Amino acid sequence: MTSLPEDPPPLFSEDDRDTAVQRVQEAYAEGHISHEEMDERLHQVLTAKTHSELVPVLASLPEEKAGTASTIAAASGRIKRRGAWRVPRILKVASAFGRVYLDLSRAVIEHPVVDIELQLGTGRAKITVPRDAIVDLDDLHTGWKDTVYKTRRRSRPGGPRIRISGTMGFGRLKIRHARR
Repeated sequence: MTSLPEDPPPLFSEDDRDTAVQRVQEAYAEGHISHEEMDERLHQVLTAKTHSELVPVLASLPEEKAGTASTIAAASGRIKRRGAWRVPRILKVASAFGRVYLDLSRAVIEHPVVDIELQLGTGRAKITVPRDAIVDLDDLHTGWKDTVYKTRRRSRPGGPRIRISGTMGFGRLKIRHARR
């Protein structure tokens, strides 16, 4: 009897690596680990190739801060966020009937990656992202109309990655970069 070949360990994305780096840095900033330990753990995170190599590095660290996920929901009407508001790591937006407007151009974005999960029935959605943001729409499913988004030709490195996912029924999502 022959043994089955083992599956290779799953690789992880740069976003996962960024999240691990941020957890190590937060643990140091909050006094949970020493400077030397932070350097050692950051080296391990940056050289890791699989999730299993990250487990021992992150195991003794405090969990991610509470409040890194938030939900905004409305059965009907308008959902609107603009100005200087704090964007959580994961933002879930649910609306059965109505419009959604999220302006991230002046928002406080503390995370290198922000996930916005849309669950929209009917109505339009408009999202304004920072000028240097990178937008990822791969996991967004639209039912009736396509998404309107033109990728920026030139973007400066260091901007946040905005990943938009979820489902939209009857409506259109329009995404634009802030002009300033």
